[in-house]
Amino acid sequence: MAWLSKTLELNTGASVPIVGLGVFASRDPVEQAKATPWILTALQAGYRHIDTAWIYGTEKPVGDAIKASGIPREELFVTTKLPWNHTKRVEWSVEQSLKNAGLDYFDLYLMHWPHSVAFDENEPRPRNPDGQLKLDETGNFNETWAQMEKVLASGKVKAIGLSNFSIQNIEKLLSTAKVMPAMLQVELHPYLAQNDLLAYCKEKGILVTAYAPTGYATVRDDPTVGEIARKYGATPTQIILSWHVGRGTVVVPKSANVDRQKENFGLLTLKEEDVKTIDSLDRNQRMCNKPDEFGNVWGWSMERLGW
Repeated sequence: MAWLSKTLELNTGASVPIVGLGVFASRDPVEQAKATPWILTALQAGYRHIDTAWIYGTEKPVGDAIKASGIPREELFVTTKLPWNHTKRVEWSVEQSLKNAGLDYFDLYLMHWPHSVAFDENEPRPRNPDGQLKLDETGNFNETWAQMEKVLASGKVKAIGLSNFSIQNIEKLLSTAKVMPAMLQVELHPYLAQNDLLAYCKEKGILVTAYAPTGYATVRDDPTVGEIARKYGATPTQIILSWHVGRGTVVVPKSANVDRQKENFGLLTLKEEDVKTIDSLDRNQRMCNKPDEFGNVWGWSMERLGW
């Protein structure tokens, strides 16, 4: 339980719990609607940081769980994300998200992706005839960020940040930004350590959140991780999450199971030799958002993403 009370400080001065709950459910609206009970069990177990997104379809379940928990809003840190098909209507989108969640504000609002997708009210992932995501190339993320800065000034969100951005694209964004991003959320785990990106963000005063932080079963089942886990009498998940927080990284693992939710905050301090051993597993391998048959990730090339 001790790790649940540990926080890091954003460049806004606000505190963010270092262990949060990721609430991606599935692309099935029926499964999304079923998320409220397991979000509630996490809140009851002690989680105070919830990470959702408009495109996850779980903003309403998050709001319902918060209401059912009876926990005062000011004790919670709630993150949501601007979807790629709302990049030209940011103020409208955040209003939709607030309405979905039944909240007056979000603690953190992230631009979910650097690229824009064509707006379709009924389909957040419209496709071209070749199966590629239908992009909207008429704007850019600098313009979207300017809109997010206005939303920040309105008080509807307390901090703004980025997701899935690289050093290359953060640099482009900073060429016009008036507000430094408070957070960057990226895929991060022992097989994708992102050392240069972490060092860059530290220099800029941007906190980093790891999504897919355990690297799924691929990394959890790595023999080296298993050996270290046995050494500490811990689970592979606990070892990996401990490695993250030791690097000063926020983690938002997703689990709908109350026992695994509790497992996620049974963390410990690893010895330096074990940290170095886990560091050595890095192979720049993505588990979550991998290139498709066209060599693209959701319509953008790896080069354009800066990955």
